[in-house]
Amino acid sequence: MRDIFIIGSKGIPARYGGFETFVDKLTAGQQSRELRYHVACMDQRDGLTECHGAECFHLKVPPIGPAKAVYYDLRAFFWCLRYIRKHKIVKPLVYVLACRIGPFAGYLARRLHRLGGTLLVNPDGHEWMRAKWNVCIRKYWKISERFMVKHADLLVCDSKNIQKYIREEYGKYHPKTVFIAYGTSKGRETEAGRERLLAWHQRFGLKAGGYYLVVGRFVPENNYQTMIREFCRSRTQKKLVLITNVEKNGFYEQLERETHFSEDKRICFAGTVYDDELLWLIRRYAYAYLHGHEVGGTNPSLLEALSATEVSLLYDVGFNREVGEDGALYWEKRPGDLQRLIEEVDGMSETEREKLGKKAKARMEELYSWEAIISRYERVFLGI
Repeated sequence: MRDIFIIGSKGIPARYGGFETFVDKLTAGQQSRELRYHVACMDQRDGLTECHGAECFHLKVPPIGPAKAVYYDLRAFFWCLRYIRKHKIVKPLVYVLACRIGPFAGYLARRLHRLGGTLLVNPDGHEWMRAKWNVCIRKYWKISERFMVKHADLLVCDSKNIQKYIREEYGKYHPKTVFIAYGTSKGRETEAGRERLLAWHQRFGLKAGGYYLVVGRFVPENNYQTMIREFCRSRTQKKLVLITNVEKNGFYEQLERETHFSEDKRICFAGTVYDDELLWLIRRYAYAYLHGHEVGGTNPSLLEALSATEVSLLYDVGFNREVGEDGALYWEKRPGDLQRLIEEVDGMSETEREKLGKKAKARMEELYSWEAIISRYERVFLGI
């Protein structure tokens, strides 16, 4: 029996977030009986529960701003070390999601190695490039990433572009890497789901096939400014629906000053949607999907869009192109490029749309299904 300790997600069952969904799917879809999972969960109090057959260790974390995630990961790692020693676990594996505790990685790795354990790290995306962090925090994330790469026994990259970056940026450490993508599930459509979709459409004055869709966090690096500006300039009669955690903060006000989107009745900020079936149906009945993410690896919302929406318009960076390939269309930031593409897509025939959609869906089923992803992870866990 191999014991796998997973640190870095907020816990399971998943309510939101890419890492949370990954851990939820990994444990719920377990294929090998030779694995036993232990999952860290951020909570208001300490305790132990079980979910999907995995032991969940809940840890209380104080509200200390950006340092909260660092504190949480450190506390979880020390919990794992104590558990491994107490229960005399043989050849334990600790899998850390994201590079938040790099300055402590050398010390933690040495303690784990003395217990016969192995340290795996998922470097995630380029956290140090995110605009939401100030200069000091971005410097910390970059330094932390370097030390995590240096001391990890194996780095699991969910993007080939991230894997290439790790190998080139930190070549002097000779990092061992493996590529295992993020996964996606095939959606389902029920009568109850269709009723919820109809109610949601009516709430925002929408109809099936009558809107372009954006789903993602409301942050500058997801290129909301470009997508809204170009859509407002286009001649399309369809709406642009943005499902995001929008807040009327400085970024929102800046967008309004630069794009004057509030004057365009086609622009619709629709808040967040946490109903998985409803969100799949919203994607399924969108005319097309816009994706502006430029930081990170394999983005979960992109996989979900390619699995559901016929036509996807992606910002042309390596992370997005490696996922979409010939099952999507691509745009750049230069003025007029996305506007042109939107107007071209508006004129596509149904046959052209279906052809593009079939390519995207076939690619998702072949390479990004959760069953295949879980199988690859288990082979790595058991092979170490």
